Amino acid sequence: MKMINISVKKIIKNIGLMMISNVVSRMFLFFFIMYTARYLGAENFGVLSFAIAFTGIFGVFCDIGMNTLTTREVARNESLALKYFENITLIKVIFSIAMVVIIVLALKVLTIPKQTFVVVLIITLSIIFSSFTGLFNSIFQAAEKMEYISVGQILNSIFMLIGALFAIKQKLDVVSFAYIYVIVNGIILAYSSVICFKKFFIPRIRIDLKFWTYVIRSALPFGLSSLFIIIYFQIDSIMLALMKDNSAVGFYSAAYKLLTVLIFIPSAVTSSLYPVFSKLHLTSKNSLIRYYKVSLKLMLIISIPISIGTTLLAEEIITWIYGNSYIQSVYALKILIWATIPIFTGHVFGTILNSINKQASHTKITIWGTIVNLVLNFILIPKFSYIGAGVATVITEMMVQTLLYYNICKYLSKVEMKKMVLIPFISAIPMSLFILYFKNSNLYALVFTSIIIYFTCLYIMKGITKDEVKIITSLKSSY
Repeated sequence: MKMINISVKKIIKNIGLMMISNVVSRMFLFFFIMYTARYLGAENFGVLSFAIAFTGIFGVFCDIGMNTLTTREVARNESLALKYFENITLIKVIFSIAMVVIIVLALKVLTIPKQTFVVVLIITLSIIFSSFTGLFNSIFQAAEKMEYISVGQILNSIFMLIGALFAIKQKLDVVSFAYIYVIVNGIILAYSSVICFKKFFIPRIRIDLKFWTYVIRSALPFGLSSLFIIIYFQIDSIMLALMKDNSAVGFYSAAYKLLTVLIFIPSAVTSSLYPVFSKLHLTSKNSLIRYYKVSLKLMLIISIPISIGTTLLAEEIITWIYGNSYIQSVYALKILIWATIPIFTGHVFGTILNSINKQASHTKITIWGTIVNLVLNFILIPKFSYIGAGVATVITEMMVQTLLYYNICKYLSKVEMKKMVLIPFISAIPMSLFILYFKNSNLYALVFTSIIIYFTCLYIMKGITKDEVKIITSLKSSY
């Protein structure tokens, strides 16, 4: 019983750590995006956004899902940590070299302008550093030592902001902003390696080709899933750059970056629960289902008012963050923010499928999502530009969420989604009326009061029951 209580406390501690670190890091990242977008303008911000999107897709080839596989397998058997780390490190070196070659060839084929070409190559190096940092983080996550990941996230965002402020003060160009990513990711990689080698193990060069085959084969479903997720997250920026111009990418990215800032919420929860889900899959299906239902409900409670409130205050938010020069981003934000709900819940669904060894199903769904997103972008972008890209993203996310939910019902348990969704929506009605009536008031006071109104209504309607609170705080499981 004592070990169980310690485990539950650790879960709560890890979620709390990840939430705090994500809030802090996203706050610094928010200011980084704000200052960078304002300084560079829509055109150059579009160049940087294109480079990040382009390299993000190819960056999957550095990893092909090996980080996720490491977390799951080491969480189940910690003695495998060194073996996974040593072999995957060597695999990543080979894959990284191949990725650089592929990116260069792709840029040549697309006849990218010289400045954009340089920015993409610089960002590519930062992607490689980030991939190796991800391997260290997978070891930390498997051991449920989330504090090391938390510190890394905070340091990353702080250094990014410092770099941006320095570049702005020195009046540097977009290429210099690309170097910020390389320098900061290099620092975080060094930090992660020091922690791992000091606290966990000292690796040696040991090659097990048979194990390489096993790792690549087992990781591939995770990698394919990540690839297709990134494609339908990032391909819109690439297609906008190729079919429209960098300004369209800049306006779209300004709104989209705000969406990515919010993703820290489901990421913090699911990254903390992933190793726990993986253990419970082997030892306690009932406990797994309970955690799943509560985490899903939490994602809906948070994402629904965010979507509604942001839609009502989109113009005020965009002009406050980016200034009047980005006013065209308002409509993109009003559309994109509705992807928040399926993204939040999709994090839970995807994490569950990966933890119960159904990553192949997750991969198939993301493939279908990518196909739908590509088709929609080809249809909508030529006529509606970044507005069409936003619509394509929302439709894709809703479709993927539906398919993920169907698979969870098939492999694990059904959930009364209607009730979970209905109560937050009803609780958000008084909040919405308040926003509409006092829309011209101070933005900070308006948002703060709206949050209080929403959660007060949620409490009155018993949106979270005492039993659900007990599940989080004192769950007795058998792992």
